[in-house]
Amino acid sequence: MKLLKGLAAIAIATIAVAATVAFVVPGKPDLSLVSSHTIDSLGACQGASFLDGKVYLYGDREVGMVREFRQKGDSLHYTGKEIRLTVDGKDVINHPTGIARHGKLPVFIGNSIRLNTEGTLWRAVIYQVDWKGMLKTGSLNGNLIRTIEDDACIQGTRPEYVEYNGKWLVATADYGDKRNEVRLYDPAVLQKADKTSAPGVLVKKFTCGPWVQNLHWVPEKGVLVLIQNQIEGRRWRFTFVDLKKSLEKGEQVVLNAVDIDKADELEGFTFTGTSSDAIAVTSSRKSNVHQVRVSC
Repeated sequence: MKLLKGLAAIAIATIAVAATVAFVVPGKPDLSLVSSHTIDSLGACQGASFLDGKVYLYGDREVGMVREFRQKGDSLHYTGKEIRLTVDGKDVINHPTGIARHGKLPVFIGNSIRLNTEGTLWRAVIYQVDWKGMLKTGSLNGNLIRTIEDDACIQGTRPEYVEYNGKWLVATADYGDKRNEVRLYDPAVLQKADKTSAPGVLVKKFTCGPWVQNLHWVPEKGVLVLIQNQIEGRRWRFTFVDLKKSLEKGEQVVLNAVDIDKADELEGFTFTGTSSDAIAVTSSRKSNVHQVRVSC
């Protein structure tokens, strides 16, 4: 009987170890959690972007908003700069989902609005904005250039610039468990369109897994990170895909998938100036910002 119990204990331990390394593939992208922190005044944080040496966290407080931070060690320090995504005090981008900015190309911010509790009806809007103007004035007043209905989407929009065949395009993805796609839009056409179903906006697309909350492009690797939930609104998943191969095949080509045992809703991810240091954010009120380490 003792021998059987001993063998059972060994078996359980073996299964536990296997569970922890199931997504760790030698020579492929991997991610691990370093530390967790609470940053307030974001509402439910919806994403993170690293732009011009600073970290921008955006959320859906009483209005949609963006706050600027400086990275110091493993901590973020608020600079005092906040952008309220309003026009004349009216909430416009109330649920910001993605900031697409690259060089001198047009800047776009996504807004994904669930219209029913079942999640079958969505309104997705992409806004072209004057990013420098927003930083200066702290709002969308005079800085909202164009409003574009993302009617080519299935569930929501989350814009992110990616490079494909030498051209920078705006990628976005769906949130849901059916017919999910990553789509690439031509920014030159998008900035003149009223809707993404207009001719010439969509360049290419591929199918992907469910519950994509945000996207992050790693240009030096040609890798697109799908920031996902394992189930609707819960648990963390980072899927590293080969963008070029995925577009050529028409479906995601996964280099590695990393699941982290956290029960809250993963929303965003960004590298912070190095190829290994990054930040992941969730919609939780506490422990909503996490320092992570990446190996590619």
